Amino acid sequence: MGRKSDRKKSKKTKGGFREGNDSGTLSKRILQFLDAHYGEEFNAKQIIKRLEIRDAIQKGGVEPALFRLVEAGKISKTPRNYFSSNQDPDFITGTVDYVNPRFAFVIPDDPAATIGDILVKEADLKQALDGDKVRVMVFPLKGKTGRTEGRVLEILERNRDEFVGRVEISPRFAFVVPDFKKMHKDIFVHRGDLMGAEHNEKVIVKLTEWREDDKNPTGKVIRVLGKAGLHEVEIHSIMAEFGLPFEYPKEADEEANAIPEKISSNEIKARKDFRDVLTFTIDPVDAKDFDDAISYRELENGNLEIGVHIADVTHYVKQKTALEKEAYNRATSVYLVDRTIPMLPERLSNGLCSLRPNEDKLTFACVFEMDRNARVVNHWIGRTIIHSNRRYAYEEAQECIDTQSGDYFQELTLLNELAKKIRKQRFDKGAVNFETVEVKFKLDEKGTPLGLFVKERKDIHKLIEEFMLLANKYVAEFIFRKNQGADTFVYRTHDSPDLDRLETFSGFAKRFGHQMDVTNVQKISAALNKLMDEIQGKPEQNVLEQLAIRSMAKAKYTTEPKGHFGLAFQHYTHFTSPIRRYPDMMVHRLLEHYLEGGKSQDAEPWEQKCVHSSEREKRAADAERASIKYKQVEYMSLAEQKDYEGIVSGVTEWGVFVEITETKCEGMIRVQDMDDDYYEFDERNMRLIGTRSKKMITLGDKVVVRVVNTDIDRRTIDLEFADNDRKKSRPRAFN
Repeated sequence: MGRKSDRKKSKKTKGGFREGNDSGTLSKRILQFLDAHYGEEFNAKQIIKRLEIRDAIQKGGVEPALFRLVEAGKISKTPRNYFSSNQDPDFITGTVDYVNPRFAFVIPDDPAATIGDILVKEADLKQALDGDKVRVMVFPLKGKTGRTEGRVLEILERNRDEFVGRVEISPRFAFVVPDFKKMHKDIFVHRGDLMGAEHNEKVIVKLTEWREDDKNPTGKVIRVLGKAGLHEVEIHSIMAEFGLPFEYPKEADEEANAIPEKISSNEIKARKDFRDVLTFTIDPVDAKDFDDAISYRELENGNLEIGVHIADVTHYVKQKTALEKEAYNRATSVYLVDRTIPMLPERLSNGLCSLRPNEDKLTFACVFEMDRNARVVNHWIGRTIIHSNRRYAYEEAQECIDTQSGDYFQELTLLNELAKKIRKQRFDKGAVNFETVEVKFKLDEKGTPLGLFVKERKDIHKLIEEFMLLANKYVAEFIFRKNQGADTFVYRTHDSPDLDRLETFSGFAKRFGHQMDVTNVQKISAALNKLMDEIQGKPEQNVLEQLAIRSMAKAKYTTEPKGHFGLAFQHYTHFTSPIRRYPDMMVHRLLEHYLEGGKSQDAEPWEQKCVHSSEREKRAADAERASIKYKQVEYMSLAEQKDYEGIVSGVTEWGVFVEITETKCEGMIRVQDMDDDYYEFDERNMRLIGTRSKKMITLGDKVVVRVVNTDIDRRTIDLEFADNDRKKSRPRAFN
């Protein structure tokens, strides 16, 4: 029989400590607690309570441990015997991403400042809202989540102080419930500040006060949009939500209207005259702003001269004018489901600058001399004047090619053949073929969706695309080679993809039955193109295309002369759409400057404009998506009640996203409504697993669903699995 130990066994207490633990362990826990609460002061009783120490011996050891830590210089003590950490925290500035009501992340301005984003709990946000620029104190130790945590010390710049939302009125007060999903606070409004808004109407509310102890901000209604659910009201709500303008400033409009239409003889002499050369535009059937035209003629040596002529917007929009200021502020036209919010006033966008047929128009051009194999033999860049012979809608031009009849069908056919060769050359050099699905709606006069269809990309769309890409490429390369990249210019760049994200994406593709090798860096483009070809016309096409795009870096505007991975171009810019994109106006201005022999411009102001333009581009894309989502939700609310086939397009801990194959609309099945089992989220493999049945719901699964609810305010579609009618005898797993 073994000898009994003389050492007493330690006994576990309710507080989670063991009697007999030495004072060093207690001191360590106290120090960790104070370091994790940097900037706060606690007395011994508060520390005992926060550490949940219940054992009398442990309680008695707290104060001596605190004084030992003070003597060691690890913590500080006030005259009132309050203690705090001596750790030196980091201070960074960043942008708030307010992901949910419980916490936000702060994205550092300098990515090297911390490892990853900083988690900030709601109580430590100091009333910062999504998109705000803030100064953050980073805690020395990571929190329980294993993430770097911090506290907002100061709001440096509010991202926005106006929100759109729905009014809820009670007898004594009112609140505005914001539409914006990342605004997690309702806004209190005094009854006298409602501006006549009635219960359940949509309004724009401006924040006026947010006292430190108040849970909710206070605001006043500055615009009543109308009854929630009406088409015009909801579109105006989306415009207000994303800060899109409702009208053009009076001063800018007056400037536009004062510009003379007549083109002077001196202006014509200063340009290459293409008015006698066959020229035409090809645009959507409902377009009014024609900013690009193609000229065509055969040369005596048997080669072809193809001119890409772009509206000369900067001839009309001068710097330091109200027009210029507003164009910069908007930075892009925005295309919602039922309207365009133009960058330029209608007088310019649809009039003076629009390359309408049978009118003399001023243009900036990139003119190519090509052989019959689409090889560029020579090119010229400069200002031109044109006279368009024909305005085509895409459908008309495609019909000319398909039927081999109609105006200029032979020229269109030859251009199409050239475009196909240019496209092949591009893909042979490593360009990636992303053919994203574009959803369009047929709307009645009230804006109600009557039908939904996927826009088809035909040869004629690709023809225009290839010649615009070619012009953009040659303009960028022309400036870069002029002075070996030393001249400041505006480039459109696209970084190579992150291999870890691509590896994750290839795993997703594999679940759909598609193999994709991402181990060879040199062949990533080829692997992506092979996959894109395989999924054409298949139910998973849209899901995989969207996932592929998300795994890529984001294209942006910058003065740094980097390449464009997706297009496989060493240098690329945006030159071809100055009516609707401010960066193209920047390019035209710099191009003119350098063509006239000007020296390199200071890069910093142009880089700031690039950053602004990239931000405005994202805002426009978000607004466009929101308007499409709104119409998708409305369409599904009116659609036939039936079972729909779909594909699992996303899996989270709170639900499963499903894209309905027939309508391309995405909805969610909430975990709390899945009562056939208790499901746990496997984040690494992006799947839910039933704890009892081991049933797995994985990205890419083909499922059958039905619509159970639509919410236009939140722009959400709630779904359930179609086999959910079976009654379960077992109680629900979630409440």
